[in-house]
Amino acid sequence: MNINLEVEIVEQDSTAIVLLAGEIDAYTAPKLKEALLPLAKQQGLLIEVNLEKVNYMDSTGLGVFISALKATKESGSELKLVQLQDRVKRLFEITALDSIITIDSTVRGGK
Repeated sequence: MNINLEVEIVEQDSTAIVLLAGEIDAYTAPKLKEALLPLAKQQGLLIEVNLEKVNYMDSTGLGVFISALKATKESGSELKLVQLQDRVKRLFEITALDSIITIDSTVRGGK
């Protein structure tokens, strides 16, 4: 069963909001990379990735975010992940990527 990933990009001023819904895995990661990397290469852009509707992500997804982070550092842009579900946030914590990628601390469903 191949669950799709929906990617919607809303650009306003110097911010690009990337709304994701579905699962990020080996099948859907190329689609995410295709959407994220061109944004990450733009100069001085804040890329806010909303993961509220992403209920599953594997290491392939982490790889895409690492690539995007490298690109933002080279172009002087910023990558920020917001509204992560608990299980997705844990993936960033377990791999210690939460120490190099800006993650909004408000977790969906948690107060």
